[in-house]
Amino acid sequence: MRHLFALLFFAVTSLSAHAADEATALFAAGFPGLDGKPVALASLKGKPAVVNFWARWCGPCRSEIPHLAELAKQHKAAGLQVVGIGVEDLGDSARDFVAAYEMDYLVVFAGAGKGVELMKALGNTKAGLPFTVVIDADGKITTRKLGVMSADDMQAAVAPLL
Repeated sequence: MRHLFALLFFAVTSLSAHAADEATALFAAGFPGLDGKPVALASLKGKPAVVNFWARWCGPCRSEIPHLAELAKQHKAAGLQVVGIGVEDLGDSARDFVAAYEMDYLVVFAGAGKGVELMKALGNTKAGLPFTVVIDADGKITTRKLGVMSADDMQAAVAPLL
């Protein structure tokens, strides 16, 4: 029985350490923002955050973006950070897309290679889109979702963090 308890303890602590490593990958990343200047995602440390990976060509991403914009607006005063990571390169068509979809939250562009690499580090082994992670103020990933999150799902995921 003692051996089983020790094994269970090891498994749980290993998973916790792995989750911390995954959030560390996000905080270590930096990508160009809409103005082309680098944005260090280390600025998210110490704040609850919703990080969403998207692309212009992704239909499900397009349906999810208005919910993210509303979430950002509703919880900005509470300190929630919403970040969109484009899995494509920054260019005029990407800027036009951000404006058309009124993405009034932090948007950066990782490109396909670095974007997929970061998604995998965060637990998206299929590298599908959209992909969203919710991170608490301690840097722990509390939610991972491959596929569209509804507005209600988003609210439920951030409620314990605010």
